[in-house]
Amino acid sequence: MKVSKVVTKIVLRVFVILLVAAMVPLFQGDQAKLQHIYLTFHYSWQLVFPAIIIISFLFLLITCGLKKFNEPEMNWLLVVNTVVLLAYVIAISIKVMQIVG
Repeated sequence: MKVSKVVTKIVLRVFVILLVAAMVPLFQGDQAKLQHIYLTFHYSWQLVFPAIIIISFLFLLITCGLKKFNEPEMNWLLVVNTVVLLAYVIAISIKVMQIVG
């Protein structure tokens, strides 16, 4: 049980650090280039899966926080969800940086 608690906290901290690092170019970069970035989706159902990942992340984060990270199953679900969300955020960040750069 203790391992899942430690791993969950490490993954959450890495996620927050990388999320903040991905937002740094938004504040330091050329604002004129950033104003002309548009993410287009050809089909509206393409937004369903990122929404599910984000909503489940928030649900698991709140649930684990309320239970003080004492349930290993919920902790591991939060770790898996955070890793998938992290991969999604990295992919979006790379795409935006390619457009800007």
